[in-house]
Amino acid sequence: MRALLAAILLSALAATSVVAAPKDRGPQWASLNGDQQQALAPLSGEWDKLSKPHKTKWLGIAKRYPAMKSEEQKRVQTRMQKWAKLTAQERDQAREQYRSIGKVAPNRREELRRYWAQYQALPPHEKRMFDVPPSYVPPAERRHRVAPTKPKPHSQYVLPASL
Repeated sequence: MRALLAAILLSALAATSVVAAPKDRGPQWASLNGDQQQALAPLSGEWDKLSKPHKTKWLGIAKRYPAMKSEEQKRVQTRMQKWAKLTAQERDQAREQYRSIGKVAPNRREELRRYWAQYQALPPHEKRMFDVPPSYVPPAERRHRVAPTKPKPHSQYVLPASL
């Protein structure tokens, strides 16, 4: 009986130690070298929260960073800053949008790239014209809404005779 209790206790301890063991989340910020930290500086506050695959992706960018032209380095830094400001939900949405573009037919993808290049060439004040207002409702949803009824003119209202 004691052997059975000891075996149950040992298996319970082994199970909790496996569950309690931290997942391998990749390298911590402090373990990155100076060049990596400099290249990935916009992500410093979020780094230790990232998953291992995401850290691997960013480390690949940091490895290519020194060979980039200065304007490309600035662009990468700006994108990292914007990425770091996104919520987890916004990041997931951005990833999903990126994946959905990969599912588009190649000829349509090229068309989207041309449109994107045209948009990027616009001055900032013209880009703002494309901002989606907070109350934006996509056309497909607008079609399904019931149009508000117009109020009747005052002359069409009839007062009850009891007044």
